[in-house]
Amino acid sequence: MPAHTLSLIIPVLDEATTIEATLGSLEPLRARGVEVIVVDGGSQDATVALAAPLCSRVVEASRGRARQMNAGAAAAGGEALLFLHADTRLPEAADRLMAAALAGGHRWGRFAICLEGRHPLLPVIATAMNLRSRLTGIATGDQALFMTREAFETVGGFPDQPLMEDIAMSRRLKRLSPPACLREKVASSGRRWEQNGAWATILLMWRLRFRYWRGASPEKLAREYRHVR
Repeated sequence: MPAHTLSLIIPVLDEATTIEATLGSLEPLRARGVEVIVVDGGSQDATVALAAPLCSRVVEASRGRARQMNAGAAAAGGEALLFLHADTRLPEAADRLMAAALAGGHRWGRFAICLEGRHPLLPVIATAMNLRSRLTGIATGDQALFMTREAFETVGGFPDQPLMEDIAMSRRLKRLSPPACLREKVASSGRRWEQNGAWATILLMWRLRFRYWRGASPEKLAREYRHVR
């Protein structure tokens, strides 16, 4: 998979404090021909103005991470797609690592994760996330999901739901092939655990995932998640 066939899609909403650093870290990939698309969901800050000079294009979409990622995929020109959170940095050779994984027969995959911050539990949380993902074949958006365009289109893209869209997408993609669980790590912000409390956040996410597995609607879970935050 030549690098110029890769499109990297970043959904954003009011990310003015992080977007320049995120896009700046992607300059080596852009220099190798990777398309970088920022999908804005209606930011009220300077996100769009800051992002425009540092990416291939900015796309506007309805608010909602799933909708934004689907809009970015529709605008992308690559034969492979990578979905990146605005507070997450890829390893320098991410395009080559993806290429090797997809060329090896996998149709989708994810990176391992490390969480940046001062809380002593963050390395433990990251290790648990990586182990859980490897055992279950389910990936979260923090781990930078990637896939072939053909796989994305076969499963119909991300489901239009306000929470757990990454879990639902992983389940769809698992029907096509097992994921490539790359050991190379993306670096993601641990601010969620630091701001809301590590144990409280862990328990909240496990409770929400369990209820989702039991059939609770993503809309109801999203309302609870926003209320707690």
